Amino acid sequence: MHGGSFYLQVQKLHKQYGPVVRITPDEIHLSDPENCEKIYYIGSRYGKDPQFYGAFGTHKATFTAPSPDVHRVKRSALNPFFSRKKVLELEDIVQDKADKLVQRMRESFSATGSIDLHHAFRAISVDVISDYAFGNCYGFLDKKNFGAEFFEMIRGFGPAFWFFQQFPTIQGLSLSTPLWLAKLTSEPLTRMMLHREGSRRQILKVKDAVDRGEKGSRTTIFHQLLHPEATEGHVVPTVDELEDEAYIMLAAAADTTGNALTIAAYNVVRNAEVYKCLTEELKQAFPDPDEQIDFVALERLPYLTAVIKEALRLSCGVPGRLPRVVPDSGAEFNGYHVPPGTVVSMSSWTMHHNEDLYPQSETFDPSRWTDPVQGKALEKYLFSFGKGSRQCIGMPLAYCELYVTLGRLFRQFDDLKTAQKSREELRYNDYFSSYHAKDYTKFIFEKAS
Repeated sequence: MHGGSFYLQVQKLHKQYGPVVRITPDEIHLSDPENCEKIYYIGSRYGKDPQFYGAFGTHKATFTAPSPDVHRVKRSALNPFFSRKKVLELEDIVQDKADKLVQRMRESFSATGSIDLHHAFRAISVDVISDYAFGNCYGFLDKKNFGAEFFEMIRGFGPAFWFFQQFPTIQGLSLSTPLWLAKLTSEPLTRMMLHREGSRRQILKVKDAVDRGEKGSRTTIFHQLLHPEATEGHVVPTVDELEDEAYIMLAAAADTTGNALTIAAYNVVRNAEVYKCLTEELKQAFPDPDEQIDFVALERLPYLTAVIKEALRLSCGVPGRLPRVVPDSGAEFNGYHVPPGTVVSMSSWTMHHNEDLYPQSETFDPSRWTDPVQGKALEKYLFSFGKGSRQCIGMPLAYCELYVTLGRLFRQFDDLKTAQKSREELRYNDYFSSYHAKDYTKFIFEKAS
């Protein structure tokens, strides 16, 4: 798929042919932002394209469920754990990881004068979700390389996503490969299988505790899912189903929030005016740099909020398309009638680089969000977490991570510097999530004094 750059090719097609472009024999891509709420809305009957989402190999996960009805039932059991209320109750998990990241930065600056935050930002996200889900943190922030091998595994399997979408039979054969054979033929596949084995062990450990009636210090996501009275009508998932859920949660955390943190930190430090505005706002709100900075207080800071929104816009979350199947009623987009069963899609990259909405769209400019009226209007077109019933379930947790991590980091460090990167170095490969090219995954930060 153009080496992970098909989303850029789609952008070119829209410039040449207009807001409705046929990109495969049965798929239409749309660029008009006003179409977004016609497809991605609460209660939408547009199901997920099974061929596209089947490429994940997680057929039992909530995320990949094609049917809106099946998705609604599955998601209802997960919703309580990703609600704002639950995030606030478990905020201490995020605070603990943010403290650890700041400590690692201090240690690295003292020892070598610099730190590579690319994997560090991804480590904080995975440590949070593994603690949140299993009650057993992966501890990547404690590792010297921040668990780089895990992220390389996720990234290494990325290109196969497009291959498996076209050849699902080969995907089935690959995922059923014995571990001993995988070790001889494919390092990315081996790492993925070992990771899934580890997740399965964690799930079985939780299941054993639930079966024995043990109550831990707090209920985790998988403790809840394995409890027969989790929600009304709840059917306890099988271990295979939970293994798929775990893989999706960890893979999603690995790069989406981590990438937004990377883009935010890089662009803040590279822009002296933005850096000054942000650190001054944080100092005024929190005069003592060592005091606890809670999520709710950070949310009230308008400039930090603007920085986060702009980082989400440029990091995109998922840069490429999110395909949906037109329901039985058919649809109409920009004067074109689209029959039932047709696949239609939109992309965050296309939305976020619409020059009518975001002038100089490639420029990191938090000021576009600082006017309350304009900022509210632009939020309608922020597609980083998707929209509607299938919007990313982890959005409240992701926002907590972004506010707390960036708030703590920039309250502690007002003198960081980092080298300028070229457009090529900052360009994403689309393997569903955004990945920087393998040679450009270092984001080195130094203390200026």
